[in-house]
Amino acid sequence: MARKITAALKDLSATRFDLRYGMNGMPHSALMTNIELFGTKVAPLVCEMVGS
Repeated sequence: MARKITAALKDLSATRFDLRYGMNGMPHSALMTNIELFGTKVAPLVCEMVGS
């Protein structure tokens, strides 16, 4: 996921990324886990990969 986000940021010369967390039928606990994983694992990798 981090590689895909980083590639999109570079391809579009974007400086920020907004993620939509909600999905129909996803239990609240799964949604909260996804948000936590994005903030603790994916986002730091993206920042490292783009050099910010």
